[in-house]
Amino acid sequence: MLLTVFTPAFNRAHTLIRTYKSLQAQTCKDFIWLVVDDGSTDNTAELICSWKKENNNFEIQYIYKKNGGMHTAHNTAYENIYTELNVCIDSDDYMPEDAVELILEKWSKIKNKGYAGIVGLDADSCTGKVIGKDFQKGLQEITLSGYYAAGGRGDKKQVYRTDIINKYPPYPTFEGEKYFSLSYKYLLIDQDYKLAVLNKILCYVEYQQDGSSNNMLRQYYVNPKGFAEWRKIRMRYDLSYKRCIMDCIHYCSSSILCGNKNYISQSPYKKLALLCSPAGWLLANYIKISNKRDTL
Repeated sequence: MLLTVFTPAFNRAHTLIRTYKSLQAQTCKDFIWLVVDDGSTDNTAELICSWKKENNNFEIQYIYKKNGGMHTAHNTAYENIYTELNVCIDSDDYMPEDAVELILEKWSKIKNKGYAGIVGLDADSCTGKVIGKDFQKGLQEITLSGYYAAGGRGDKKQVYRTDIINKYPPYPTFEGEKYFSLSYKYLLIDQDYKLAVLNKILCYVEYQQDGSSNNMLRQYYVNPKGFAEWRKIRMRYDLSYKRCIMDCIHYCSSSILCGNKNYISQSPYKKLALLCSPAGWLLANYIKISNKRDTL
């Protein structure tokens, strides 16, 4: 077995069935489906139990854990995956029927070339259109950070080697917080490896109204320690001065929100943090006001 498709799930029984049906429809069944239940209180466990009893021609694994956020579900998944490759398909997303076949065919051609994995396309489940931009014709390899710095847009679907993903530290956790950017691992991997480009749709995505992508101001407000740490890490690797300034403003803002009075001395760029502090203070107050207004 070469591939594990893993799905973090939190109270998504109503959408998880679509993910499952897309895996049932795969033209190639040479994969394991691992569901990491992040403390669901709906009937996710019962659904997975019933599906495991069906004749699917692929293995289903299920792990229940205490709710800790998407990044902790990823940590749990990586700790339990033993196949050569892995790909995350969220509980409200699904794969086109040839996705696994495309992944394994591509990997058979490039597996000995030192890549960290493969990067393909995400598409909108409502319109069927590629999210952002597809890859330039003839493009063979990228780093994610380099792609976006050069003007690339839209979420992409990464398929990583499991040994590479586990070579880097797990996602940091902070008491009382349940969000840390999944880009953390990808950014670290970018410093050492490239991804082979597969200019095909591997996943159809749907952004839920209660998902983190649609509630970022709320995430900034309730997870300030995690965001401050993430922005501090990003500043070390930013490919443009403009991007570094934006990250520094967010670093200052999140640090102010979590009450860290030493954030300037802890910044990788102390002078820049000092200069960005007024903008960070304004952003922190905007986030506070927006969240108070939304709770009224």
